[in-house]
Amino acid sequence: MLRENFASELKLAMKAGDRRRVETIRMINAALKDRDIEARVTAKEIGDEEILALLQKLVKSRQESMEIYQNNARPELAAQEREQIAVISSFLPKPLAEEEVKTAIHAAIVETGAASVKDMGKVIAALKAQHSGKMDFSKASGLVKAELAG
Repeated sequence: MLRENFASELKLAMKAGDRRRVETIRMINAALKDRDIEARVTAKEIGDEEILALLQKLVKSRQESMEIYQNNARPELAAQEREQIAVISSFLPKPLAEEEVKTAIHAAIVETGAASVKDMGKVIAALKAQHSGKMDFSKASGLVKAELAG
């Protein structure tokens, strides 16, 4: 589903002459092809969940680069990274609000029957299954740990 979306969006961006969007979608396709090559070893097809994870990884990478450029007085490069983040984010589902994240974490804890920090892996796995692409799991793991510890 997402793969076809990338192809159609690339065509639209090319017709519109949106150079930054074309470059960014081509970068996404290149990263996806790299992931496909890695997956050949395991003979496993890459699904939409893994594509969403890849997109989130690309956004995080661009955010880190943008911060570096801002700290080194390179506003034009920071703006370029910001534009790429906007394009990549357009393919991601709307992220959950903080309250929604807390509600989802509480529901996952109840669903898995987690009682201590030892059960954190089960809770994170349940969250990933239900909210892939909508939640920053590095932040969520801290919230899960706090919920289970206290």
